[in-house]
Amino acid sequence: MKSSLLRTNEELLEMYNRHVDTVYRVCFMYMKNRPDTEDMVQNTFMRLMKDNTVFQSPEHEKAWLIRTAANLCKDYFKHWWSKRISINQMEDVAVEQPFDMDSNLEKVMALPPKYRTAVYLYYYEGYSTVEIANLLKKKASTIRGWLHAARKLLKMEMEGDAK
Repeated sequence: MKSSLLRTNEELLEMYNRHVDTVYRVCFMYMKNRPDTEDMVQNTFMRLMKDNTVFQSPEHEKAWLIRTAANLCKDYFKHWWSKRISINQMEDVAVEQPFDMDSNLEKVMALPPKYRTAVYLYYYEGYSTVEIANLLKKKASTIRGWLHAARKLLKMEMEGDAK
């Protein structure tokens, strides 16, 4: 395989090593199983290899990868096969996970996708609401609304567990 026009194999490998964990977690938030998550991570980095975007900083690079990963995952669920079988009907596969999944992250994973993504990027990746809005191509006020609604859902869930 020949290298990307603008990136050497070494540069691609460095980018992969810097961001693979983040891309994996973003994809897992959508896919909820290891095999599909790994496919989406691979597709994300394949897209990077073919893309000619010149990144201004490591943060720009990371944001591009997160946005691309999220879009690829969303596109997967737009496919005809996914429309025939509801995501809620798909069997949840118990898999070994390369990152710790505490009870709070499990609750975040149970949120509706738009809330889940916003909460994950805000609390786990440290992005601001403006940065998340840019990544998801939404208004910052929409992201703040999603975070507010997600917090309410999480609070109800956590209060239910405490009783």
